[in-house]
Amino acid sequence: MSRLASRTEHVMQFYAVELFKQANALNAQGRDVISLGIGEPDFTAPPQVVETLSRAAKAGLSGYTSPAGLAVLREALALYYKEHFSASVDPNRIVITSGASGALLLAAMALINPGDEVLMPDPSYPANQNFILAAGGIPRLVPSSAQERFQLSAEHVRQNWGPATRGVLIASPSNPTGTTITLEELRELVAEVRQRDGFIIMDEIYLGLYYGDTPRSALTVDDDIVIINSFSKYFHMTGWRLGWLIAPADMVPAIEKMAASLAICAPTLAQHAALTCFEPDVMRIYENRRLSFKQRRDYLLPELERIGLHVPVVPDGAFYIYTDISRYNTNSSEFSHRLLHEASVAAVPGHDFGVAHAGHTLRLSYATGLDRLKEAIGRIELFLNKL
Repeated sequence: MSRLASRTEHVMQFYAVELFKQANALNAQGRDVISLGIGEPDFTAPPQVVETLSRAAKAGLSGYTSPAGLAVLREALALYYKEHFSASVDPNRIVITSGASGALLLAAMALINPGDEVLMPDPSYPANQNFILAAGGIPRLVPSSAQERFQLSAEHVRQNWGPATRGVLIASPSNPTGTTITLEELRELVAEVRQRDGFIIMDEIYLGLYYGDTPRSALTVDDDIVIINSFSKYFHMTGWRLGWLIAPADMVPAIEKMAASLAICAPTLAQHAALTCFEPDVMRIYENRRLSFKQRRDYLLPELERIGLHVPVVPDGAFYIYTDISRYNTNSSEFSHRLLHEASVAAVPGHDFGVAHAGHTLRLSYATGLDRLKEAIGRIELFLNKL
């Protein structure tokens, strides 16, 4: 008899993980692999943030914090949301977590009972399904089209809400598509969910990485939306494992109790260091880096179209481009495998993100330098010309 719990049989597996292993193995053999796969910025934390970490360590500030995190960091995040995303947030509604993963875990455990169904768009970030499964819930992917910007809509809610449905999990900007939900579309979606007494969890991890109009948080539409966010993407602190959750006030005591049991607190030194992120000179660094991402996106979009990889929806956030490879292949996993081994370019197949568009899509991450992106385009073009 297996000692593993039955839920382990349902954990989603990602080709991206295997792709990462294969790319590392090729690099170890001396191959120069350009990674357009992993969603990790090539920028690291600015030196001011690293220096703050060092000072905090030397000062002995490495003990546990409260389960909700440093009060001063929660206050800084509340001000950040007000100044940058037009949302008024009580700092007491913010819980500092071990990355956005820790935030989503707490949100799922607080809102989902065994057997509850949660609607998500197809395509969407695959790991999110595992948090629903861990809470005993059932993730249900709803196919969304390019015309719908690959986002969940109010009409999707009307057509797919069933007796077991309890809420939705959405992201704006989205991984893998880089698309956002307009505020008007979000209002309509929220109204449909609220009419059914459901919950909304909004992933705002990429909210700071925008390339159009200045974004507004989903909290400006409905103050009871549960928000998850992170220092990993805009603030370039992936391995620091620091995120946050914004919850309705009546949920916070229960979430704090779970946080105390599951993690005690988020990494303390990372919390102290993160305070430096909001200083004006450091924010200027982040804004310059955001513009660098935009430059990369603006280079890639016409180049991909030129070589025959159609982009059905122009991404207006994050650092991903969701391309249509159907001109060349309808098996994205096979295409991705060949691209890695024949052209030394790593990219994630659509199979990782759902079913509706799985065979004919590829996610490219431009979280790498422009010179490497130019080299990657050259390699991909040569690869496509041989097909």
